[in-house]
Amino acid sequence: MNVPMLDLSEQYEQLKPEILRVLDEVMRSSRFILGDYVKKMEAEIAAYSRAKHGIGCGNGSDAIHIALQAAGVGPEDEVITTSFTFFATAGAIARLGAKPVFVDIDPVTFNIDPRQIEAAVTEKTKAIIPVHLYGQMADMEAIAAIAKRHGLVVIEDAAQAIGAKYHGKCVGELGTAATYSFFPTKNLGAYGDGGMIITNDDELAEKCRVIRVHGSKPKYYHHVLGYNSRLDEMQAAILSVKFPHLDHWTEQRRQHAATYTRLLQEAVGDLVVTPKEVEGCYHVFHQYTIRVPKRDELQAFLKEQGIATMVYYPLPLHLQPVFASLGYKEGQLPEAEKAAKEALSLPMFPELKEEQQRYVVEKIAEFYRHFV
Repeated sequence: MNVPMLDLSEQYEQLKPEILRVLDEVMRSSRFILGDYVKKMEAEIAAYSRAKHGIGCGNGSDAIHIALQAAGVGPEDEVITTSFTFFATAGAIARLGAKPVFVDIDPVTFNIDPRQIEAAVTEKTKAIIPVHLYGQMADMEAIAAIAKRHGLVVIEDAAQAIGAKYHGKCVGELGTAATYSFFPTKNLGAYGDGGMIITNDDELAEKCRVIRVHGSKPKYYHHVLGYNSRLDEMQAAILSVKFPHLDHWTEQRRQHAATYTRLLQEAVGDLVVTPKEVEGCYHVFHQYTIRVPKRDELQAFLKEQGIATMVYYPLPLHLQPVFASLGYKEGQLPEAEKAAKEALSLPMFPELKEEQQRYVVEKIAEFYRHFV
């Protein structure tokens, strides 16, 4: 049996007539830039997140960058974030001339550990970027309290967490702003790049809108240095078809996660550490990520059995060559480094079949019976 990490083909076949209809509508309208579908998705996703504003961007990486710039982050500022995340989080900080300050993670959730944040605050600290990794929100009450004490901006990187909740609060409700990615693999994915900033801050929202169109308002009059980073109208049209299905797809992911956990506990017990949904949180399981001994050997074995897996992220950001000048050394952030050696994400998508999950777990159990 072959089990892909992600298969979007069944989803496309189900939505194909409606997707082709909206794409034809866009083509016929000839409104390709910031048209009606972009406005529709900005309003709907903002409302879904209980936010006043949605600002569509070219991608999730730009969304972080634009939100930070709009919040006043610039050269010589420091921004505290997690080391265990995709490069875009820290890349957005560095491209503004600011300094990423990396702190360690909670080993249970893989999210930034609030206990590490306060010790990292200096007089140069301007913002905190918590990343809601794999689909579960970070400890936002603790993070918001730290930010309030020190007068800091909080930009939530929610690229993997649309629809997630923290004690009833949506992404963005406890921060200054939050950013989404609509990369095709995301829970709500387009058929290309796309991103969005959501916020309840009127001034920040207006600055983001200006920055995404070369910093101009009105057109041809430029008051700040901006970028050409707008959510594409055709991608927004595709998202408009997919968005009404998001909650159903999320519930399917949660059911698959529960199935994986049950099957793994039955098959291998405590040998594999399964994801934990923190009390009061609503995990949307962008990924189902386990912690395992002999991770690389297991991944190679599963590949031989036709099972795709992914390692997110094999080298923490504080040890990346591009950030060598920051002076971090191996051993400084032990939990992030340990997770980088143990974490393995299993196939996860709404249309995943239970027989595929059983096969995955059977092969994991086989590996540990015979090779460990």
